[in-house]
Amino acid sequence: MNQRISLTAQAHSIILKHLGSGECAIDATVGNGHDTLFLAQQVGSTGTVFGFDIQQQAIESTQTRVNDNNCSNITQLFQTSHANIAQSIPLNFHGKIKAIMFNLGYLPGSDKSIITQTESTLNALAHAINLLAKPGLLTIAAYPGHSGGKSETDAIKQWLEQLPSDQYSTQTIYSSEKETAPRLYIIKKLLR
Repeated sequence: MNQRISLTAQAHSIILKHLGSGECAIDATVGNGHDTLFLAQQVGSTGTVFGFDIQQQAIESTQTRVNDNNCSNITQLFQTSHANIAQSIPLNFHGKIKAIMFNLGYLPGSDKSIITQTESTLNALAHAINLLAKPGLLTIAAYPGHSGGKSETDAIKQWLEQLPSDQYSTQTIYSSEKETAPRLYIIKKLLR
């Protein structure tokens, strides 16, 4: 039987090839902390991971996860919108972030009416792309199937199409052929 690999697992697999020990990464939407922990384990004890979420429950859950896995000393969490990413990250890290993950939508197991918003997501992406190192990698898991998700996904697709192709390469992976199916956007900031 042919099993599908989750988009998150695919994002992790791609990031594994680009993120190493001692480097810096951002989880722009920490949720329950799975991506934050994954990034922390990749950068190791000499790296740094910054994490963002507007919900206190997400920050607390993520803090517990990184504490339980001895990664709290390399992880800095911010309870604020991912739109505040640039002003929250210390200036000496700007242009040095090797990987940034966005996992949009709502916090699993929580209030599904609290979702990422198109405007703040686009602001966050505009800042995130500038924070990336050359080469650097940005992944976006988008979910057009929930309320508000389609307009956010459409806006991201439009934003991607405007990125200069001489500076960035982009790829889209779909979880299925349904229009409402989740998708993973991969943006590579080129060395040029």
